Amino acid sequence: METEIKRTSTKDIIAYLTEKFPECFSIKGPVKPLKIGIFQDLAEKLNDDETVSKTRLRQALRHYTSSWRYLKVIKVGNSRVDIDGKDVAEIDEEQATYASKTLKESQEKFGNKKATDSDSKKPYKGKPSSAEADTTKPADKKRESAKFKTVKSTAKKTVKKEVETLKPVESATIKVGSNVRVQLGNSPMKATITEISGKDISVQLDSGMVIKTQLQNIYL
Repeated sequence: METEIKRTSTKDIIAYLTEKFPECFSIKGPVKPLKIGIFQDLAEKLNDDETVSKTRLRQALRHYTSSWRYLKVIKVGNSRVDIDGKDVAEIDEEQATYASKTLKESQEKFGNKKATDSDSKKPYKGKPSSAEADTTKPADKKRESAKFKTVKSTAKKTVKKEVETLKPVESATIKVGSNVRVQLGNSPMKATITEISGKDISVQLDSGMVIKTQLQNIYL
């Protein structure tokens, strides 16, 4: 027995409903208003049809009844039909008003989106001319120019810090408790020698951290 493929596309399901219930559904041409509660009738008829799930059926039905083509026929006096195409009830004013409002909102939404998409696809015309782009008043330009010069002048007056001169220590002069400078990276840091063990020298930085280093990294 061949396994039937599930219909998951809304388009495919609507085409299938049109094939199964031609007096009720249509893809092209005039469309008929559907009976309220027709989903239950369809679900019962297609109960043994494993190609269409109830969830997909409901989605397809919602898509079909929200189309502009469908909403346009929901008018007072038009009849709703069942799955066999038989008239079962007339559309009242409340239903017609709701459909008209939904149609209008949908068309406005689509129209706005279309206009936005159209604007985004317009060719780039380049940067605006200097006459269009520069709207700064002469007085404002002078203030901006003066401000720029002040900032530039301040930057030039920045005095560089003098590099601190470090004096290497002699191995014979260092002892526990001596205050020294330790070269860590590019910055010398104040420290106190806490232990001397051969080439390894332990120092405590002002931050409280204890590190091990060697004589060549210690200065006065």
